[in-house]
Amino acid sequence: MATKKFDPNAVIPDNGNYFGIPLDPEDAALVLISAPWDTTLALRAGSSFAPDAIIEASRRVDFFEPMAPYSWRKGIATAPIDYSIQDLSHRLRSDAERVIKVHDDLGSTAFDHLVYERRLRRVNEGSAQMNANIYAQSKRWLDEGKIVGLVGGDQSTAYGHIRAVAEKHGRIGILHIDSKCNLRDGYQGFEYSHASVMHNVLTDVAGVECLVAVGVRAFSPEEWERATSDERIRLFTGQSIWSRHFEGEKWATITREIIDELPENVYISLDIDGLTTECAPRTGSLVAGGMRFPEVVYLMEKIVDSGRRIVGFDLTEVVPDMNDKTNASIAARLLYIMCSMALKNHAAPEVL
Repeated sequence: MATKKFDPNAVIPDNGNYFGIPLDPEDAALVLISAPWDTTLALRAGSSFAPDAIIEASRRVDFFEPMAPYSWRKGIATAPIDYSIQDLSHRLRSDAERVIKVHDDLGSTAFDHLVYERRLRRVNEGSAQMNANIYAQSKRWLDEGKIVGLVGGDQSTAYGHIRAVAEKHGRIGILHIDSKCNLRDGYQGFEYSHASVMHNVLTDVAGVECLVAVGVRAFSPEEWERATSDERIRLFTGQSIWSRHFEGEKWATITREIIDELPENVYISLDIDGLTTECAPRTGSLVAGGMRFPEVVYLMEKIVDSGRRIVGFDLTEVVPDMNDKTNASIAARLLYIMCSMALKNHAAPEVL
């Protein structure tokens, strides 16, 4: 295999790839797929524009990562973005908003109620189509022996990817970093709501051995009952983490407890609103009291240091802003660290 010419110390090219790396997916150890979708978000939409915004911001990410030096040389490639996903998301957004209004009964009209079922069916069918698309993309590259990461979109986009990773690796544990646990059953009538993604995963995906939820801090009563009664779920709530900090416990101690709950093969699902609000001021589900950036990075580092493998991951719920690049810049840095950690223990030749 010919080594590609790429100098991370030079100006990073604007070539439409994450981090500007000029590598074909066939030649890389890790492939990033994109899901520009945010149809069912009840509050602030916009994460369908995240992949493009993160690609742009990623050109300013420095490449040397002391925790995993030169792991990028094994190859991080960008699969072509299927913009039909984004087009479908935008077409269905008005239907979803009308369905949400009926559920909230805020501003809904008699006509909204009359055509509710048709609108809901269109959104559910479109969401199933999106998940099938992401599953197929993920499965393609997993079958070629790649690590696959997903850039959303809202977190509902993770469902198809998790399903493909679980099928490939047999038994996996999910590390879920989020402000919410997303265990609602058919939230607002949407079969594939972002608020239902982990419910759907635990219900449908046989290969998921456990769900370790870290930093979650907002629950419905139904979700709390599910989270505390399901033997596959382990909770490290945001408030419990902060309380232990206040009482003098070190993050290293809590991190070891989290990692002990995870099997050898780990999938990381990282919703940007799992972090403190200054890291994601425009996310669609803003909840105060999140995890600090260095805590998240330290946790990922220690997972890899424990000998576990990161076999897949997603980064979701980033809402870019034309005037404030904070969200996209932080997301690009997080994405690079996730790629570096996944590649660190991955036996692959250097191609760059």
